[in-house]
Amino acid sequence: MSLIGINDWSGWIASAIAAAVVLLIAGGVTRWMTTHHVITNERLIYRAGFIAKQGKEIPLEVINDVAFSQTVFERIFNTGDLLIESAGTHGQSRYRDIPHPEEVQSLVYSVREKRKMAMESGGVPTSSAPAESVASQLEKLSRLHDSGKLSDAEFESEKAKLLGGN
Repeated sequence: MSLIGINDWSGWIASAIAAAVVLLIAGGVTRWMTTHHVITNERLIYRAGFIAKQGKEIPLEVINDVAFSQTVFERIFNTGDLLIESAGTHGQSRYRDIPHPEEVQSLVYSVREKRKMAMESGGVPTSSAPAESVASQLEKLSRLHDSGKLSDAEFESEKAKLLGGN
């Protein structure tokens, strides 16, 4: 009958801890690599899974709010969570470990506004940049003129073009 000393168990314990850490990291990397978030001009699409799969699609017109959050650790790695509130049956959807969550939030709002404009114009897609009103263009011209970046002649010429003259 032999006695197993503490030193014999410490090797097994260290090996078990190392194996657990490797499995946790491998699981996280696999989950990250098999999760896809896609924003189209019509919807937000979420797909996840390697063996078992899951997915969700949210039409842009039913999105009410998009919020992001980042812990200090997530800010270091520039990831975070998005919380999307929609008029769907589940109301809120939380998406974790999104790269650049603040930029994604802005992108969702931008694409949503373009979609809204397209729907209001009868479903005809608008150009990538929404058309500025004549008033806002005149305001910009005025600021350029006031700051000295446009001469009086240039200002009058551009103003005439905007107002339908030559």
